[in-house]
Amino acid sequence: MDRPVSIAAPKGKLGILTPGMGAVSTTFMAGVELVRKGEAAPVGSLTQMGTIRLGKRTEGRSPKIKDFVRLARLGDLVFGGWDVFPDNAYEAATKAGVLDSKDIDKVAKFLKNIKPMKAAFDQNYVKKLHGTNVKKGKTKFDLAEQIREDIRNFKKKNKLNRVVMVWCGSTEVFLKPDPVHADLQSFEKAMQTNHPAIAPSMLYAYAAISEEVPFANGAPNLTVDIPALEEFAKERGVPVVGKDFKTGQTLLKTILAPGFKARMLGMNGWFSTNILGNRDGEVLDDPGSFKTKEESKLGVLEYILQPKMYPQLYGKIHHKVRINYYPPRGDNKEGWDNIDIFGWLGYPMQIKVDFLCRDSILAAPIVLDLALFLDLAKRAGMRGIQEWLSFYFKSPMCARELYPEHDLFIQSMKLKNTLRWMMGEDLITHLGSEYYD
Repeated sequence: MDRPVSIAAPKGKLGILTPGMGAVSTTFMAGVELVRKGEAAPVGSLTQMGTIRLGKRTEGRSPKIKDFVRLARLGDLVFGGWDVFPDNAYEAATKAGVLDSKDIDKVAKFLKNIKPMKAAFDQNYVKKLHGTNVKKGKTKFDLAEQIREDIRNFKKKNKLNRVVMVWCGSTEVFLKPDPVHADLQSFEKAMQTNHPAIAPSMLYAYAAISEEVPFANGAPNLTVDIPALEEFAKERGVPVVGKDFKTGQTLLKTILAPGFKARMLGMNGWFSTNILGNRDGEVLDDPGSFKTKEESKLGVLEYILQPKMYPQLYGKIHHKVRINYYPPRGDNKEGWDNIDIFGWLGYPMQIKVDFLCRDSILAAPIVLDLALFLDLAKRAGMRGIQEWLSFYFKSPMCARELYPEHDLFIQSMKLKNTLRWMMGEDLITHLGSEYYD
C-alpha cells in the first residue's frame, strides 16, 4: 500500500453507529459525554492520552497522538445504534450496572435521546437473547437493505459528514467459513436465499461497506473476516478491522507471554477461567457462542510462543480456557490464571494472576480509538484490512498469506510506525547505534 499523498481534514460531524447498545456501547457513549463536559478523563484511550515519539531521542519530540494526526474531535461525535431491546441509552446503561448512578445522572438527558433502531436479529445465532426490537424481512438481503437505509437516515437526520460502525453486539454461535463466503456474488445470493452461513453481524458489515462506512468487529464472530467482504471493502475503498476486543484476561496474556518468550522461559500449561454476570456472560453460557469465544482466546498463545519454532519450550503446552456465567458478578469480571513455567535446567515455577477487571470500562476506550482511527484511515484513502489496528483485538485480521501478530508490544510499534508513515516521519527502529560510534 502506498503512503497517503494527502489526508482529508476531519471537517464536520462524525457519526458512530454501534450494532448492540448494551454495556460496552452505553459505557462508551456516556464516557465520551462525561469527558466532553469536563467531568472525567479519557483513561485507556490511546488517541486521547497517548504520545508518539518522533525522530531521535535527543530531539525531544513526543506530541500527543491527537495533536500529531488530525483526528475527529470528541465534540464532533454523534452516537446511534441498533439493539434487540428498545431501551434508550440511559435505560440500557442503568440496567448494565457498569457506571455508578452519580455518573449516569450527569449525562442522563444526553443518553435518553439515544434510542436504538430495530436490530437485524436471529435467535439461531444468539440463543440466550429474546429480543423484541427486531426488524422483519423476507430475506437476509432485505434486512441488509434496511440497515443501509438506517445508515443513510442517521447520516441525514444528524447532518453528518462521515460515519463509522463498530460492532458491540453479543457473541454469535461458532461458524466455519463456507463456500458462500468466497466471493461477493455468492454472498449476495446466499443472503437472498437465507443461507444459514450468513449471520446477522455479516449483514451489518455488508451494509456498512455498501455505504462506504468503515467497519470494526468487536466480537469473535465470523463477520467481516471472509473473502467476500474483505474484497468488497477493498473495491469500495472502505477500511475494515477485527476481531474481538482485547480487554481483560487476553490483554494480560499478550503482555505476559511475550516476556516469557523474550527470556526463553519454558511453559507447560496455562489455565484460565472467567466468571462474569453481564449480558455477555449470559450469551456465552450457550455452548455455541462459547465455542466462538474459545477459539478467539486459545489462538493467542500459539501465535506468540511459536511452539513449532521452540518445541522444547512450548511444544507441549496445556492451554485451557473456561467462562462461567455468574449473575452476581455483573460487569465486574474476574479472571483467574494459573501459569506453569520452567526455567534453567527445567526447574518448575508457577505464576498466579487474579484480575478483577471491569470489562466494559476496558472496552469503551477501544471503541473510541477504533472509531477515530478508522475515520482517519478512510480520510487517508486506506482500504481493506487495517492490520495496524491489531493492537485492539484478540483475533486480529491480516492478509490471507500471513499469520496474525499477537504480541502487544509489536502491535504497539506497528500502530505508531503506521502513524509516522502516514505523516511522512521516519520510522523508529530503536537501533540507536549512531550514539556509540
